[in-house]
Amino acid sequence: MPAGSRKRATLAAVAEAAGVSLPTVSKVLNGRSDVAADTRAQVEAALRDLAYVPQNGRRTIAPAQMVDIVFDDLVSPYALEVLRGVTDASAEFGIDVVVGRMPAAEPGGPLTAEEHWAQRLKSNDRAGLIVVTSELSLRQVESFENAGLPLVVIDPLNLPRAEVTSVGATNWSGGITATEHLLRLGHRRIAFAGGPPGASCSQARLHGYRAALENAGVAFDPDLVRHGKFGHPDGLEIGDVLLAMADPPTAIFAASDATALGVLEAARRRGLRVPQDLSVIGFDDTMLARLATPPLTVIRQPLQDMGRVAVRTLLKLITGDTLDSHHVELATQLVVRESTGPAPDEGAR
Repeated sequence: MPAGSRKRATLAAVAEAAGVSLPTVSKVLNGRSDVAADTRAQVEAALRDLAYVPQNGRRTIAPAQMVDIVFDDLVSPYALEVLRGVTDASAEFGIDVVVGRMPAAEPGGPLTAEEHWAQRLKSNDRAGLIVVTSELSLRQVESFENAGLPLVVIDPLNLPRAEVTSVGATNWSGGITATEHLLRLGHRRIAFAGGPPGASCSQARLHGYRAALENAGVAFDPDLVRHGKFGHPDGLEIGDVLLAMADPPTAIFAASDATALGVLEAARRRGLRVPQDLSVIGFDDTMLARLATPPLTVIRQPLQDMGRVAVRTLLKLITGDTLDSHHVELATQLVVRESTGPAPDEGAR
């Protein structure tokens, strides 16, 4: 094979040649001390034999190098679940994690807030960045790119560019599953308590909800769809509006656990029993769902797995490995608890 035409070796190929796991190869590249001498020699030999080099001249992770994980809300149960997955995978790969919040974007000026942020991360020797459930601007994405900072987004509210690498869940099929569960229980007046109108994950769940209604021959009623932030206050407000309707829903599909808890509170204030008078289903399966009264039926997102996959994906970007896909979706699952039940009889409403 002519020089220069040889296919570039990947970390996976190095791991296979050395007979070790990918995390072990990463530990050797990181200079970690918790690798046996014989194993380290095998990996180093495989790196030499395969002439492993980072793609586009990108360096491998150096010892004690760090990545940032940035949230829009640091104290939510959702964030804690994702963070647990990120820290588990980071420990496995020998990466330190710095946790922060998304700074506010400021347009204009010779050096924008986004550029300041990217340059600060770069000057502090960050290897890359994971952003969770935050809205990104194109300027932010370009600032990270210009600074040479690989980026992975978890459950993005938006993707300003198709090439932005993301990890999420099967939101559309989750929306279908949630709505079909309520339809099987006999509900026909099913409302959707969604997230921000522009949030792609919420839109996907809404489209799944509409698809399930259409498949069941149930007419879509736009008055039964309300939007707000993913949180208890907005869920309470949405619940108040929906339950005050002349013909209120018998079931509400909430696009997050926190939203669902707000809906439960709205029902309680009206003296409605859940699930006898109103069924409620959430989306996430955080600790909130298990601690709710009654315990919440949900569409479970594999939040910890999403964090782990984001770290592995970021590592591939940093080391120059080729990604199988820029957009990874992990499967959702229906978890039935006590907040959903048969639709009430018409005469009982």
